Amino acid sequence: MQSSGQPHDEAPWSVGFCDCFSDMKTCCIACWCPCITFGQIAEIVDKGSTSCGASGALYTLIMFITGLPCFYSCFYRSKLRKQYKLKGGGCGDCMLHFCCETCALTQEYRELQNRGFDMSIGYIYIYPGWHANVEKNQGLAMAPVVEKGMSK
Repeated sequence: MQSSGQPHDEAPWSVGFCDCFSDMKTCCIACWCPCITFGQIAEIVDKGSTSCGASGALYTLIMFITGLPCFYSCFYRSKLRKQYKLKGGGCGDCMLHFCCETCALTQEYRELQNRGFDMSIGYIYIYPGWHANVEKNQGLAMAPVVEKGMSK
């Protein structure tokens, strides 16, 4: 029996790609100031090795130089997907960010939020988001157990 090269244990995203309008606050921030949303995502995905501010500033710099910050943000979608074994692929990650950066950032933000992260900590408080989240809830450092739903 040959393997197709695709992992069979990939989980679905907790929210859909086009569900960004069900969280208008996050959608609006991701639309009008994506550097904030991206910075928050990057700090959590990098487990605190980069700050929200530094990631957001680099995102903004890339946006002003190239006009296409999606070339940077799509790599964080891939990292997030690999960390939590979510469905998708590298090329698809870049296409989603290229087609609708706002929807992609909102989906990633809400995915982390649904996994127990308090996303507001990183930019509202002085204390970095990753470290504050780990202190707040020691279980966040590990991937959550995903219950099996109905299957085909």
